[in-house]
Amino acid sequence: MLQNIKSIICLFNMFPDEQACIDYLEHIRWGNLVISPFDQYSKVYKCKNNRYYCTRTNKYFNVKTKTFLENTKVSLQKWFFAIWLVTSYKKGISSLQLGREIGVTQKTAWIMLNKIREAFSLNTDCEPVDGEVEIDETFVGGKNKNRHKDKKVKNCQGRSYKDKIPVFGILQRKGKVRTIVVPDTKVKTLNPIIKGCIKPGSTLYTDEWNYGDINCLYNHKNVNHSAHFYASGDLHTNSIEGFWSIAKRSVNGTYHYISKKHMQGYFDEFSFRYNTRNISSFERFNLFLSYI
Repeated sequence: MLQNIKSIICLFNMFPDEQACIDYLEHIRWGNLVISPFDQYSKVYKCKNNRYYCTRTNKYFNVKTKTFLENTKVSLQKWFFAIWLVTSYKKGISSLQLGREIGVTQKTAWIMLNKIREAFSLNTDCEPVDGEVEIDETFVGGKNKNRHKDKKVKNCQGRSYKDKIPVFGILQRKGKVRTIVVPDTKVKTLNPIIKGCIKPGSTLYTDEWNYGDINCLYNHKNVNHSAHFYASGDLHTNSIEGFWSIAKRSVNGTYHYISKKHMQGYFDEFSFRYNTRNISSFERFNLFLSYI
């Protein structure tokens, strides 16, 4: 069953109908032991139509019960294709394109993508990191100079974010990245995040921005970009800046506009793909199915 799928055609061959998808999701979620979502210690009996009976609660359930798929009217096969496209496309996929690819409306595709991003967010690894860590922030939004005269935002020069959404990033070298949408980049906002996400004693690489009293907890090294200094041996923030570049290509090339309300979900999507960059598309697909 665990064959290597390298394309959407191979995926269709593996999951030609709804039953094949149900069987596979059951395998990913439960293996050889079906567990009731109502009582994990209850004895379970298999019934007709892919349903199961929980003896302790007298309730019926299926593989989608108590997941974001529970009340969906979209077939599991289309969900599988959507998950494959989201997790395997390096720049993501827009709701308009997804709708065309799997045969649903743009509105339905948008809802599906939001559900998938919620799963990314709920399964974000929040364990504090250590070792060599790069931290940086970026600002997402259109350039003020490109806006129409009556839509320009006043006094948004320099490091101002009046017309943009700030996102803070923590990247462990040779490890994972974590991104957090923040209200601002003030010391009182970023310091608690740094202290909660990075273990004391770690080596921090930052730009010249003031991060307050972090020197007492970390071996802090900064890169002065304003003096046109970017890298010298290990002294750089190239890794986190490379991630920002990947994320912004997705924003500008695929999604074009992201509201502040949904920004965190998009960056959790970008982080998921980055953090799983060293595994195959099929392994990434299976990993997401385990989140359901």
